[in-house]
Amino acid sequence: MGSTLADTPVAEVDVKDREPRLRADARRNRDRIIAAAREIFVEHGADAPLDEVARRAGVGNATLYRHFADRGELAHRVVLSVTERITERGESAAAEETDAFTALRRFIHGAAEEKIGALCTLLSDDVDKSHPELLAARARLAGVTESLMERAREQGRLRTDVGSGDLVMAIMQLTRPLPGVGCTINDRYLPRYLDLLLDGFRAIDPTPLSGCPVTLQDLEHVAD
Repeated sequence: MGSTLADTPVAEVDVKDREPRLRADARRNRDRIIAAAREIFVEHGADAPLDEVARRAGVGNATLYRHFADRGELAHRVVLSVTERITERGESAAAEETDAFTALRRFIHGAAEEKIGALCTLLSDDVDKSHPELLAARARLAGVTESLMERAREQGRLRTDVGSGDLVMAIMQLTRPLPGVGCTINDRYLPRYLDLLLDGFRAIDPTPLSGCPVTLQDLEHVAD
């Protein structure tokens, strides 16, 4: 499918932040490309053909490259979009649930639905992990995660010997596609295994864990 004049971003500038804004139809195209890229990367990995991303988004290749100069820029936007959505799910759960563990459960299931384990391959050399946008998004997500867990501890619902890094590692492992199967079987059984995981996090006669609680900072040091 070829690109059209309607695909072209229009140069409007917001005086407040001095960043260019996109016309509504161009913004929709951009959002469709990011959503399609997330799906393709989950299904086929970070090296998936960008032609397939454009096809699934319903735009031409020229439109894709008009919005995203290369694979790295597209991967950056996918990671940022997923991180922001997970954070928003956590903030909504915290605001709407009086029971802290229920809020934490909503957050965990929401994070798993984003298939973060399948997307971890995007954090390669193509993505600048120290980019200010990503650092800010990760800090906001870390804050929400820590807040939800601390609230659950205060209510006596969450065991005290687990950290936010333990939680993230568990979710990532459960959302990794199985070799030769992909994410299909994960989608079928993931809610069951997430609830089993959550039972392990409850502060009800828990089995003592070896080692110390893992923090998100610990995981960042390992990644470096």
